[in-house]
Amino acid sequence: MLSIPVSLLWLLLSLGPLLILQKGLHRELQLTFFMLTRHVELSQALFAIFFLPGVILHEGSHYVTAKLLGVKTVKFSLIPRSLPGGKLQLGFVETKRTDILRDSIIGIAPFIAGSIFVAYVGLIQLNILELANTISQADIKAIMGEISLFFSQPDVWIWFYLALAVSSTMLPSASDRKAWMPLVLCFTVILVILLIIGNGSNNLTGVRNLLDQSFSAIAVVVFVSIALHITVYFPLWIMRHFLQRWLV
Repeated sequence: MLSIPVSLLWLLLSLGPLLILQKGLHRELQLTFFMLTRHVELSQALFAIFFLPGVILHEGSHYVTAKLLGVKTVKFSLIPRSLPGGKLQLGFVETKRTDILRDSIIGIAPFIAGSIFVAYVGLIQLNILELANTISQADIKAIMGEISLFFSQPDVWIWFYLALAVSSTMLPSASDRKAWMPLVLCFTVILVILLIIGNGSNNLTGVRNLLDQSFSAIAVVVFVSIALHITVYFPLWIMRHFLQRWLV
């Protein structure tokens, strides 16, 4: 019988909530900035500035990866621009079309770079798993003590902001998904074959363990990103509704 790693299931189940929270956070921020400024262009500029660290890492990883792979870059920009349908593009890197493998690697580079950064900040600088573990124990006194300890860490707000900005911009854009979709499809086919062949086989146990550890690592990054978004989204939602009642 085919046995799918639990870590892969957790990863797949966590991506949806992260996408929903990311879109929700972006919407609330844009609405809040617009209510405060009453100016479309200025609110868009503030939104772009807020996520600038993440945009720099996102587009920079495209650019650096393309250079490392010997792919020519045509255009590079960190200046936001409006797109049809009311969408806002915070930045872009345009490269020459090349083979499927290199296009895919360039397309997925921001997610890899962003995941490494979020993992470093969330797990090392902020030790967010310790806080999550304490919360899971449902001990109010211990939770309050851990929260106090969490926010007393050096430069906690700077690290929190940087992790939020990066995690909210590391997911692939539509053009990124188009670029690395062939690689994802090939990887999925290979993964299914390994799961089928390797199920019950001692020869591929090491491969299955490596895949399981990889999925677990990515899932942890996604869960840290979800926690960051939840922490900001709900207070921002409340503030936006207050501003809506007060200013409108």
